[in-house]
Amino acid sequence: MQCILGSGGAIGLDLAKELKAFTSDIRLVSRNPRKVNPSDHLLSADLTDPIDIRKAVKGCDVVYVVIGFEYKASVWDRLWPEFMSNVIQATEKENCKIVFFDNIYMYHPSAINGMKEDAKVDPKSKKGKIRAEVAEMLQGAWESNRVEALIARSADFYGPSIKSNSMLTETVFKPLHKGSKANWLGSLDKKHSFTYTKDAAKATALLGNTNDAYGQVWHLPTAIDPPTGLEWVQLIAHEMYVEPKVQRVSPILVKLLGLFMPLMRELPEMMYQYTSDYIFDSSKFNDRFNFTPTSYEKGIEEIVKKDYRL
Repeated sequence: MQCILGSGGAIGLDLAKELKAFTSDIRLVSRNPRKVNPSDHLLSADLTDPIDIRKAVKGCDVVYVVIGFEYKASVWDRLWPEFMSNVIQATEKENCKIVFFDNIYMYHPSAINGMKEDAKVDPKSKKGKIRAEVAEMLQGAWESNRVEALIARSADFYGPSIKSNSMLTETVFKPLHKGSKANWLGSLDKKHSFTYTKDAAKATALLGNTNDAYGQVWHLPTAIDPPTGLEWVQLIAHEMYVEPKVQRVSPILVKLLGLFMPLMRELPEMMYQYTSDYIFDSSKFNDRFNFTPTSYEKGIEEIVKKDYRL
């Protein structure tokens, strides 16, 4: 049995599809789980409850942690460390492996132009410090032989049918499709990597079913030479057959909008990711598994075809 904690999100849904290549015994765990494959086992659970976590992982060989909590530093601070502690304790008791789907918030701002797995961990944001704490907890657990685990890190991600939690969806795809201007955070002339969700899911499933991948941090496959902000808008607009209208959202404007929009209040501390080149290096994974990430042009084509064609 392999189970997905937080199965209802974009990564969880694609991951369930990819795991079929390795097992027909898949448990999907969330508050309101729905089948992705006909043979899926569903378990409704509150993953902030340690008892429910124990029930969720019971009898599992591999546990994929792809849950996403509300994008708010105070919520993360309250939920993430306790959640990870509960997952480690439960999987240790049940002898499960852990695959943790992570982001790159824990890296020092100076490391984001050319991020590799050994990038300096020294976050300057509140959310980054929380992610660093959680990752350190898991690494400590595998280094002390409490559990077998690995960390699979993604850049900002994009992909088909993402309803939330994707900057590119909210600021570019949706506005352009409605005939409005795209809203690019930060500098339009800086490059920005995005990980395609289908690649991320395929790679996460592969890592979880590769014994010698454990005890390591992996960057999930992401295309090289990413577009700049302006080029992202132009590529997406071209595929939609619309004018590439765009406005730059400055850090000052983000702070002002935060007075009225709760989500915007969480962005100022992360703006460093959009004011310099953000280059994500997944060569370790690509070389180990002979994997070629989906090109940005192909990814955009698939998203527009599925979600934005009239």
